[in-house]
Amino acid sequence: METKDLYHYAALLEERMRKLPGFIDVATDMQLKKPQVNVLIDRDRASAVGITATQIESALFSAYGARQISTIFTPNNQYQVIVEVDAEARKIGMPATITHAFQGAAQAFESSIAGMGWLLLFAVLVIYMVLGILYESFIHPVTILTALPFAGFGALVTLLGFHVDLSLYAFVGIIMLVGLVKKNGIMMVDFAVVARKEGKSPEEAIYHACMVRFRPIMMTTVAALMAGIPIAVGWGAGAESRRSLGLAVVGGILFSQLLTLYVTPVFYVYFERLQSWLRRKQPA
Repeated sequence: METKDLYHYAALLEERMRKLPGFIDVATDMQLKKPQVNVLIDRDRASAVGITATQIESALFSAYGARQISTIFTPNNQYQVIVEVDAEARKIGMPATITHAFQGAAQAFESSIAGMGWLLLFAVLVIYMVLGILYESFIHPVTILTALPFAGFGALVTLLGFHVDLSLYAFVGIIMLVGLVKKNGIMMVDFAVVARKEGKSPEEAIYHACMVRFRPIMMTTVAALMAGIPIAVGWGAGAESRRSLGLAVVGGILFSQLLTLYVTPVFYVYFERLQSWLRRKQPA
């Protein structure tokens, strides 16, 4: 790779990235003073195909210059019509010897996003361990955490529906969902465990828990929604950057709330049957 190739394709890549959605403040630390390209026309080959040097110069100016061919007049303004090349010519043909990587703020953002998945997994693992210690069981924490996949799915679908990227704020919102959603399972499972100790069957225990805990579950859910809706709407200065957090929280809570009261009891019944079967299999 020659230095002139790097100078040439770095400028083309920077210009192309400026036009892509999702990129802001695109810059390069390579400062070029008045770059220029010398075009040598093979006049013999051009004349063989019936093309003159003037036509080549005109095509180059139309592709890379600012040739104005007309003006559109409106009642309040006027617009210049500038010629440009076809969109299929967005392809700059960068050679394989040139590699690219993010730098500056983009590199810092990419590094921070890379570890968010592990952070989410670690948060779920810590919650599982705490719940396992609290209930002295390996099964009940899984029952409580069954609502998390539905919450995550609701958050991602909401972000997709509103055309919002999975940004750092959105990841924070998904991690918040882990704490907001599991409280529904805790309310039901905790009451059902007490009912089981009183001699009720798993079906009776979880049904009674759903009926008794329905009001506090709805109250805490509505409180969380009322706190997240202003962030999701995007009111206030600088709220646009935090809008993804609110959308993730509101969408995840709504979707999981619609299924938690139906899905968690089912998992509880089957896990109770599994736990009873495992106890029978253990030697006396």
